[in-house]
Amino acid sequence: MVVTRFAPSPTGYLHIGGLRTALLSYLWARRNNGKFLLRIEDTDFSRNDEAAALAIVEAFKWVGLEHDGVIEYQSSRLAIYQEYAQKLLDEGKAYKCYMSKEELEALREEQTARKERAKYDNRYRDFTGEAPEGREAVIRIKAPLEGSITVHDGVKGDVVFNVADILDDFIIARSDGTPTYNFVVAVDDALMGVTDVIRGDDHLSNTPKQIVVYNALGFPIPRFFHVPMIHNHEGKKLSKRDGATDVMMYKTLGYTPEALLNFLVRLGWSHGDQEIFSMTEMLELFDPSDINRSASVYNVEKLDWLNSHYIKNTPNEKLCELLEFHGVVLISHDKREIILDAIKERAKTLVEMAALITEMLTRPEVFDEAALKKGYKEESKAILESFAEALKNASELHLPSDYHHVMEEVVGKLEIGFGKIGQPLRIALMGKLSGPGLDSVMAIIGVDETLARIDALLAHQ
Repeated sequence: MVVTRFAPSPTGYLHIGGLRTALLSYLWARRNNGKFLLRIEDTDFSRNDEAAALAIVEAFKWVGLEHDGVIEYQSSRLAIYQEYAQKLLDEGKAYKCYMSKEELEALREEQTARKERAKYDNRYRDFTGEAPEGREAVIRIKAPLEGSITVHDGVKGDVVFNVADILDDFIIARSDGTPTYNFVVAVDDALMGVTDVIRGDDHLSNTPKQIVVYNALGFPIPRFFHVPMIHNHEGKKLSKRDGATDVMMYKTLGYTPEALLNFLVRLGWSHGDQEIFSMTEMLELFDPSDINRSASVYNVEKLDWLNSHYIKNTPNEKLCELLEFHGVVLISHDKREIILDAIKERAKTLVEMAALITEMLTRPEVFDEAALKKGYKEESKAILESFAEALKNASELHLPSDYHHVMEEVVGKLEIGFGKIGQPLRIALMGKLSGPGLDSVMAIIGVDETLARIDALLAHQ
């Protein structure tokens, strides 16, 4: 059985790159009828943030990535890590090191001065004497002293690390007994049965250390897939200035979960020329071996395009639910279907959609001067008065088509083009020369409000 996991540290919000890693892990597990686990790596008590841990869970809930089993918190598994650290001590595969911080810093300064790689010198590796008085020990694992470690990576191929260049006897438990990252990751992945580790390639340098732990404890080594990072257009690591990096900010900015997941799966992975992927299609087609080796580029225009597609294809009832988060309540509005059909073709985000709806339902308080100069001519007053009179005399005005018929009648009667009535009427209804279809706007706000807005423009002029 394929078992994947996502294991964030609760030191801040869930990063967009983290969500991409979680999505890829989720897809691979689900495609293989396996398990997708969620583990919170909270053993660094000085940096943990309880609110951040809750935010990670909230983000998962919003995008709909369901994990299997309970959420595992490393802080509740300390006894397990201590047990395995002791096992390595008992088997002579780890040892207690009494080197002080001052001694370690002095050693590193000397090595740096000699232009050597700064590393621990293994001075307590085979120590058999009395422990220095007043010193608290850390536990170090015995790493290989020579040779190489090969990471068999499903994205990058075989990556060979020279032991002398990257390893020393690294710490697996601090002097206060708390375990270190590379030790607990290997222990947890093994005990939880993780078979496939999909993560960012910023973790690639950690992998040799974790392989040392796997080998020392006799655990099977999982398959690794190290995914290239997300870059901006300048080829640099994505930062806040390039766009939202907090997953929940995308909800605030008006993106749908479907669009965001579609966007993320396409960062570094493709299937022919296809751009739109439903969750069903992702599950059918995704294979981590097909991930590109080069970094992907964050493109907000692509995200906006995808989001507009999903907004257009979202049922109106669901759109009503989504818009409530952005302050627009349409559930009891008798024209909600016309409203949503008129607006969703124009909006790239739910925030934009909410603003367009609010703008349409609110009578203009000012009229755009540039619009008046361009669209309100000398004959516009008479045209609007004729149209207002036609509306008053119309018998049935409910649907957009009803209002359109009245416009056609006035245009025919006055022998003018649609632009002659369309531009001044749009200014009256919206205060500017852009907006949804005029017939839809009038059907939504009704005859009385349409007439009131025309009167307001005429009074202004």
